[in-house]
Amino acid sequence: MDSAGFDPERVRADFPLLSQEVNGHPLVYLDAGATSQKPQQVLDAEIDFLLRTNAAVHRGAHTLAAEATELFEDARRTVAGFVGADEETLVWTHGATEGLNLVAYAIGNATAGRGGAASAGLALRPGDEIVVTEAEHHANLIPWQELAARTGAVLRHIPVHDDGTLDLDAAAHLVGERTRVLAFPHVSNVLGIVNPVAELAELAHGVGALAVLDACQSAPHLPLDLPALDVDLAVFSGHKMLGPYGIGGLYGRREVLEALPPFLTGGSMITTVTLDEAEYLAPPLRFEAGTQPVSQAIGLAAAVRYLDALGMPAVHAHERELERRLRDGLRQVDGVRLLGDAEADRVALVAFDLDGVHAHDVGQVLDAQGVAVRVGHHCAQPLHRRFGLTASVRASASVHTTAADVDAFLDAVAGVRSYFRVHA
Repeated sequence: MDSAGFDPERVRADFPLLSQEVNGHPLVYLDAGATSQKPQQVLDAEIDFLLRTNAAVHRGAHTLAAEATELFEDARRTVAGFVGADEETLVWTHGATEGLNLVAYAIGNATAGRGGAASAGLALRPGDEIVVTEAEHHANLIPWQELAARTGAVLRHIPVHDDGTLDLDAAAHLVGERTRVLAFPHVSNVLGIVNPVAELAELAHGVGALAVLDACQSAPHLPLDLPALDVDLAVFSGHKMLGPYGIGGLYGRREVLEALPPFLTGGSMITTVTLDEAEYLAPPLRFEAGTQPVSQAIGLAAAVRYLDALGMPAVHAHERELERRLRDGLRQVDGVRLLGDAEADRVALVAFDLDGVHAHDVGQVLDAQGVAVRVGHHCAQPLHRRFGLTASVRASASVHTTAADVDAFLDAVAGVRSYFRVHA
């Protein structure tokens, strides 16, 4: 048991996949930043629903449909509570990417005059500005590029310092009277640094802009209270927080969701339809057209109950110890260059370049020893370009990661250059 009173060996036992060997070695899974493994409790919850209660929600009046609807909405309450929100402010999406596209396209629909007077305040005019950061995942960059192209808005970006922290002085100059949206990550998926969300939200609100948060890399690792952070909109992804694929959440302040016109349209999100027009439900159902991800939502609720039972402060403390072990160990390996090596609040995620060896070759050597990491640009090409790279190796831990996992990873990395006969 570590100093935070957290028992990772006990936690690890809840994850069936981690008991296997890969290439003749015990599996060391350090790719949680890409997708997390699922504890048995999550698998059981989703399977139990499919075995016992599977039915369409918000449609039928029969017993199974009523029970499925109750479980589905209970899942919404549970997940909303995990991020400090009310159930009416949580929209189910199929992932964070869809959530960000929903917001960007809904603002575009407002710009096109859809949504009436309530949406008019969200409309963009040519010359208005959307501000992002140099550290964005492509999912929080490309939707804004597209929105700027459709509306004539200007896309600007906040640079990062050499140590990976955001240039907040530059941000204060970039965010001005024409800024309508400020979108940024809570935690960079490459750098692992926790950004100053409240400060950035205050900067946005000072000029009347929306603050949009990508919380994909924070929701599984930090205590999270989105209303307290004072962001207007935020997204997170279920498969990165021990939950199923195909489910995510969009949190929005009530008045913002009410002002956004719908993005996807069809069944389940309407009140009245004629052959010529339709009226839409209030949020969150306004944004949930079509077949809902029911079993996935129930699985995600099980995942947040699991995290709640562990205690998110304890999870963060455990992972901070792993993060220090990762960075301290990598600093001892000849040829390693850490990306974003700032002394700041962080999650257990590190990316690095190994001199003389391509990231993909590093990943292959590690995989041969049963160590799973991510290699490539991690859907963050501009950030890699900022550091003069096309690819890096990323190790990202989770609740089940142990000190032994980290040490096995470090031992494997230490042998890579000699394997390729690369010397200083």
